[in-house]
Amino acid sequence: MINALEVYTNVTLSLKKYEDPRTSKWFLMSSPRPTVTICLCYVFLVKFLGQKVMEKKKPFSLRKILMVYNFFQVIFSAWLFYEFCASGWLTGEYSFRCQPIDISPSPRTMRMVNVTWWYFFSKFTELVETIFFILRKKFNQVNALHVFHHSIMPVSAWVATKYYPNGHGTFPGLLNTFVHVIMYSYYFLSAFGPEVQKYLWWKKYLTRLQMIQFVIVMFHALQLLVVDCNFPRIFIWYMGLLALSFYTLFKKFYDREYKSKQNAKRK
Repeated sequence: MINALEVYTNVTLSLKKYEDPRTSKWFLMSSPRPTVTICLCYVFLVKFLGQKVMEKKKPFSLRKILMVYNFFQVIFSAWLFYEFCASGWLTGEYSFRCQPIDISPSPRTMRMVNVTWWYFFSKFTELVETIFFILRKKFNQVNALHVFHHSIMPVSAWVATKYYPNGHGTFPGLLNTFVHVIMYSYYFLSAFGPEVQKYLWWKKYLTRLQMIQFVIVMFHALQLLVVDCNFPRIFIWYMGLLALSFYTLFKKFYDREYKSKQNAKRK
């Protein structure tokens, strides 16, 4: 029988050589336990406790709160995207083909390290979105894909901040923050109500954009299997396979929500 604690200890020890000393003492970074605990509590809250509490209560409107929250997420995501760009990705200093991890304390490098931590932090602010679903009794939106994606992303961002807070592995953050600017802009406009929602015809294209994002991330990561680059292979596989799993789940969701309904209308 596999001992979970033993597996955890062995994995932690094997990854220790990759730890970045610059982020090891930052908030929530000393151990994965706080992040994992928050994510597990999140799953329990939104899938069990929250729905049970709201079962016999009237849904909250939260219209103004949603507008403020989504506007904040747009600004936060836009700032993160700008920082990823300005720290290397769109300044000509980063190579999309191979960007090794830089362990120097240079200002440019530390700027990327800092934005990577803030990207990790943003994954916790995104969890609030599901709390709003619960309070509004939009239980259908708290589906397996939504909960899995939101609960795994803080852990994934923790891994990035802990082991590769700059270099090749920050590309998913660049792409993800760009997608989130568009996504939260949609949510912000949607919060205005039916008079605006009727013009938001591009909802399904958000899912397409997310799928494209995962394909790009997957190929960007896995190219290092054939390109000589000073980047740990374990994280190459980690990023590539995670992107593949997300793509598969989002593709199933897209087919179920849009293609199957579209085919049903034609019949």
